[in-house]
Amino acid sequence: MQEQQKAERCAELLSAMADPDRLMILRALRERPQSVTDLSALLDKEIGNVSHHLKVLRLRGLVASQRQGRSIIYSLSREIAGKGRSSVDRFDLGCCRVDFK
Repeated sequence: MQEQQKAERCAELLSAMADPDRLMILRALRERPQSVTDLSALLDKEIGNVSHHLKVLRLRGLVASQRQGRSIIYSLSREIAGKGRSSVDRFDLGCCRVDFK
C-alpha cells in the first residue's frame, strides 16, 4: 500500500472514531461484545441512532457483528483489538495507536 493510501485509510479510521457516540460505543465494546439494545441503554440513545453509528464503525472495519438468535452482537474487530485479549487498552490502527485510559 502506498503512503497516500495508508494516510487516507488512517484518516477514515480516525474520522469514524471522532464522533463522541461512536467513541463511547468503542469504549463499551472494549469490555465485552454487546447488542445494539445493550449499547442503546448504556448510551441513553435511540436504537436507530446507535445502529447507524455501529454501521459506520462496521463499514470502517472497527467493529464486527455476529448473529446470535434474533440479536446481532457487536464486538471490536480483531484487526484493531488483537486476538485473544479479554480487555483492550489500545487500538492499533496500523498508522497509529489509540490508548484508552
